[in-house]
Amino acid sequence: MAGVNRGRQDWPTARTADRHALYTAAVQAPAADARQFARWHRQLTGRPLRRLREDFCGTAALAAAFVRQHPEATAVGVDRDRDTLAWARSHTLAALHPAERARLQLRCGDVRTVRTAPVQMVVACNFSYMVFHTRAELREYLRACRRALQPGGVLLLDSWGGGLVHRPCVERHRSHGFDWLWHQRRFDPVTHRIDCRIHFRFRDGSALDDAFVYDWRLWMLPELRELFAEAGFDGVHVRQEVVSPRTGLGTGRFRRVDRGRADPTWHAYVVGQRGRR
Repeated sequence: MAGVNRGRQDWPTARTADRHALYTAAVQAPAADARQFARWHRQLTGRPLRRLREDFCGTAALAAAFVRQHPEATAVGVDRDRDTLAWARSHTLAALHPAERARLQLRCGDVRTVRTAPVQMVVACNFSYMVFHTRAELREYLRACRRALQPGGVLLLDSWGGGLVHRPCVERHRSHGFDWLWHQRRFDPVTHRIDCRIHFRFRDGSALDDAFVYDWRLWMLPELRELFAEAGFDGVHVRQEVVSPRTGLGTGRFRRVDRGRADPTWHAYVVGQRGRR
């Protein structure tokens, strides 16, 4: 991966590192996510997933992983940041075989207004939709997702919460010759506005602070379920990550639940389906 070298002599530094490559290596698991979403789609619809739209796609790592998994898979990634999409074209797409590259389209635009060919699934991962701070904004986005779906299509949004999410904290994680820090800087319990940052620390002692800065509204699961319904989705439900009783950490496996676990932190997906009409 460009910018993240695994050899001891080539560890990244603040001067040489590529923040987008660091993010993908530290935070994302695109191949595993693509396989999991395809399984969920088959469970819900009885059909293989072949057409995916990744909203707020950034570097389009998920969309690229998806087209790699089947020769008939196609994907479109939508993001409004031209610079990040330019990085995706020169790195993510460049790493694909020509046949795979031909099946992945990138679109620059607002996810609420951009028009794309109908897909079987829309996903917005890494809490990216939390840039919408009002119910009206988020409802407008969810309705746009419904329009983008084929009849029977599926929408997935991830969410996270728990008592520890409301507290300022810095979590440090090690990954591929560097450390990354998740910084929950400020949370407002009245507005649910949350300020989060990602920083990087390198083996030579250098640092890349505020590599990514997020000004989000922390949407909760009851709100999301209500808004899905208001936007016209059927079968709205939650899939919560299973936590290991031994480590207290997420396992990467998700279970459909009617009542969730009040873990100190939790990760879940809200899932809705467009009706057949």
